[in-house]
Amino acid sequence: LVAAAAVMRQVAAAGWRRMSAKPAHDMASERAPGVVSFSPLQTYSEEENMMREAVKKYAQERIAPCVSKMDENSAMDEEVIKSLFEQGLMGIEIDPEYGGTGSTFFSSILVIEELAKVDPSVAVLCDIQNTLINTLFGQLGTAAQKEQYLSRLSTDMVGSFCLSEAEAGSDAFSLKTRAEKHKDYYVINGSKMWISNAEHAGVFLVMANVDPSAGYRGITCFIVDRDTEGLEICKKENKLGLRASSTCPLNFDNVKVPDKNILGQVGHGYKYAIGMLNEGRIGIAAQMLGLAQGCFDNTIPYTRQRMQFGKRIFDFQGMQHQVAHVATQIEAARLLTYNAARLKEAGRPFIKEACMAKYFTAEVATLTTSKCIEWMGGVGFTKDYPIEKYYRDCKIGTIYEGTTNVQLSTMAKFIDKEGGL
Repeated sequence: LVAAAAVMRQVAAAGWRRMSAKPAHDMASERAPGVVSFSPLQTYSEEENMMREAVKKYAQERIAPCVSKMDENSAMDEEVIKSLFEQGLMGIEIDPEYGGTGSTFFSSILVIEELAKVDPSVAVLCDIQNTLINTLFGQLGTAAQKEQYLSRLSTDMVGSFCLSEAEAGSDAFSLKTRAEKHKDYYVINGSKMWISNAEHAGVFLVMANVDPSAGYRGITCFIVDRDTEGLEICKKENKLGLRASSTCPLNFDNVKVPDKNILGQVGHGYKYAIGMLNEGRIGIAAQMLGLAQGCFDNTIPYTRQRMQFGKRIFDFQGMQHQVAHVATQIEAARLLTYNAARLKEAGRPFIKEACMAKYFTAEVATLTTSKCIEWMGGVGFTKDYPIEKYYRDCKIGTIYEGTTNVQLSTMAKFIDKEGGL
């Protein structure tokens, strides 16, 4: 772990934002005359590869021993959260000025993927922090807000994003939470549902409507500190999967928030939410990708060791064809995810590709985990192996940050607009 932390410090010192001017997919330096050649999509810069390997080592050494207990207890180990901060994984894109790693969006995707191979619950904690909370503060925060919050978010404070409500799920902007304007402050009343990281969060980004008559154009993003009077974090949900990741309802009873705690502009909250969810879908794609790969990697050794009818079960042609099919699906999911991330990082349109990646990786995770249980046979159905946990964890991928049907509808709109792919 000391070595992994040293790598993170080395990465930070390298200045990742400066490295972004030299993306891993630059044209190859050696090519035939007159031929334009590009590096394969799964090409990493030296720093990206360092990050990937360091997180892989960290996850195996620090997180893996805690996974089963955290799942059984439905609670994230506080020491695991602390170690995520110590490794620099909760402020990947935050500028070093505020104690962050100063890395890139693609690096965040690689980190989420590697963490999800070991525990998707830890991966989603890191995902929300980096692709939603830190990004919103970094893009919209005033100098004072950045100084106050980014320095904490990169070192010791978890953030939480509050959008969904009981009657505002896929139709997110039908939310009822109201923020009433007073002199130099607002009073928030309402409730939120399905709020990830709520149990551990020190700050909440809350979407509330300042002018219901204006519809979604009244939605505004408020910064609400955990200890604010009137904020109640309710009992966490008892979930099928991602059990170590806290998901709680929140109640707001005359919560007083000063004007200075508005993030961005009044009435622009819906724009910010849409933008962040588009990016967040790539993060969820990385989580589902890592989950599928982790499940696959934990299963294949068993098929190569288990003997039936005098040979390894891997040697049966029927098994080989299934394994090859699933491996191909995982590879395709990785290419979709990396492509969406590279497009976003390059400043090019990426919404359709993000939807495709999120939709497809959730489908692949479902296929992979189901097949892996079958390949493992009876032991795959027990908690002696991690396969059943991957199976439970993957289902949320078709639901949160936009259901499968929402992804399909969004993709169809783009296809209709573009007249094809």
